[in-house]
Amino acid sequence: MSGVWVFRNGVIRLVENPASAEKVLVYMPTGEIISSYSSLERILTGLGWERYYDDPTLFQFHKSRSIDLISLPKDFSKLRSVHMYDIVVKNPDKFRVQDM
Repeated sequence: MSGVWVFRNGVIRLVENPASAEKVLVYMPTGEIISSYSSLERILTGLGWERYYDDPTLFQFHKSRSIDLISLPKDFSKLRSVHMYDIVVKNPDKFRVQDM
């Protein structure tokens, strides 16, 4: 068994690969690490995405003349790698996901 033992909220657990536990979304043209929805919204708007307000429980973007929809949890702290990869797939050559 290799990894790091983490003690949190009274529970101890083994994290097998701690380097991959935390991911960040990076805007490749500037190298900016996306740390809030305001910075993500600014960049996506510049790339032609529009904020979509259909579901108040989600933070969503739609690109006109496209069927693409990016749906993210309302709370930025709940943003996970699956959401980040969704942004990467829909914006090739603009974003990447990397280890923190």
